[in-house]
Amino acid sequence: MHNENLFLDKIKEEFGLEEVDIKTYSPLTLAFIGDCVYDLIIRTLLVCEGNRGVNGLHKDKSELVKAETQAKMAEALKEYLTEEEADIYRRGRNAKTASHAKNAGIGQYHKATGFEALIGYLYLQGKEERILELVKKALPG
Repeated sequence: MHNENLFLDKIKEEFGLEEVDIKTYSPLTLAFIGDCVYDLIIRTLLVCEGNRGVNGLHKDKSELVKAETQAKMAEALKEYLTEEEADIYRRGRNAKTASHAKNAGIGQYHKATGFEALIGYLYLQGKEERILELVKKALPG
């Protein structure tokens, strides 16, 4: 169910984008958009904590968006995922990637990719509230 105020709906409307069957998308395509959505959430949280230097913002953001942190978040969320969400996560985690993060092990990188694929899938479905619920549950601290 879409809400008229969703940012995604506004983007689709403004640019005349067609509806697509996201179930046909590769998990890496879902992770591509999910990475950005998660990054935007983290940047928003940090900026809304108050005005401060960009270097500090970047350092704090980098700590929360790195593969190691995302892998821990994915683990923390396992019990909260629906069957469909768990399947998307697994598809993302198991996707064959050409590279991996320079500061993370391959296992952490794959879990992070699964996490990002899940976020991307939910975003493209217009399930912004579910994304926020899951991120809030999994954020460290």
